[in-house]
Amino acid sequence: MGMFDSFHISASALTSQRLRMDTVSANIANAQTTRGKLVDGEWQPYTRKMTVLQETPFRKQMDAFNGGVQVSQIIEDDAPYKLAYNPNHPDADERGYVQMPNVDLLKEMVDLMGATRSYEANIAAMNASKAMLVKAMEIGKG
Repeated sequence: MGMFDSFHISASALTSQRLRMDTVSANIANAQTTRGKLVDGEWQPYTRKMTVLQETPFRKQMDAFNGGVQVSQIIEDDAPYKLAYNPNHPDADERGYVQMPNVDLLKEMVDLMGATRSYEANIAAMNASKAMLVKAMEIGKG
């Protein structure tokens, strides 16, 4: 493992967690969006998005070091849409029900807290790596 590999690992995690937080933010912002996408000529509610993380090698050509993380894909949640009774809503069906997004704000807040804590942990790991590197350079001058 090289001198700067720990920085690469933490940086990849920071980037991935930031995208995860952005995805959660989009879900929260669209929690009431009843016209998210047009499918077969009809509007569908916004569908909750989720990030999928996977391990990634940094130096594939050397096979000397594997590490880091990346977002492999952003998928849509297959949970059913919620029905809300609101006969005055422009998207209400003939019975007065509106299909609402499958976004659960409690789940989103838990996911956001997890991403935030992971982000903070990787900042701490990066700072620890930096402190060790500085200490090693000070000892080398000695």
